[in-house]
Amino acid sequence: MFNRIRLFAVLMIAVFVSSALLLVQAQDTTPEATAAVATSFTRFDLNTATGDDFLTIPGMNNRMVREYMEYRPYVSILQFRKEIGKYVGDEQVAAWEPYVYVPVQIEEADVETLKQIPGVDDTIANELIAARPYGTNEAFLAKLGTYLTPEQVKFAQNFLDGYTPEVTATPAA
Repeated sequence: MFNRIRLFAVLMIAVFVSSALLLVQAQDTTPEATAAVATSFTRFDLNTATGDDFLTIPGMNNRMVREYMEYRPYVSILQFRKEIGKYVGDEQVAAWEPYVYVPVQIEEADVETLKQIPGVDDTIANELIAARPYGTNEAFLAKLGTYLTPEQVKFAQNFLDGYTPEVTATPAA
């Protein structure tokens, strides 16, 4: 009996240590790794992504892919939350949201859709809305540049309607 308890304890410690080592190795916080994550665009456009693209999202299934595509075109992230929220809970919708985006239409986007852009909060989104019309994406980005760093503004281009990323995006796990 004592040998079984000791064996169980040794196995539990081994599992704990292995898990801790894997977690530490998975968290690469070197400047190079951090910069790569910060500059890579890893979301799918809800209006143009394929079913195969969506199936790479953790927890996604064919039924939900059909639902994603049924509600196209998306004009707001709120529309996505409402429509997909009919089929799954708010927690699941929130879990999928980091993998997708609704293109920002600079003259029409609501606060929540603007907040998809990293660095944009309620205050900035409301100020961007108040400063309309912009006329061009460049004018919008110039205004955005009064709130965000040049790197953030460059990254924000990925979220704008009509902008095509240079590389096909795939979601990061």
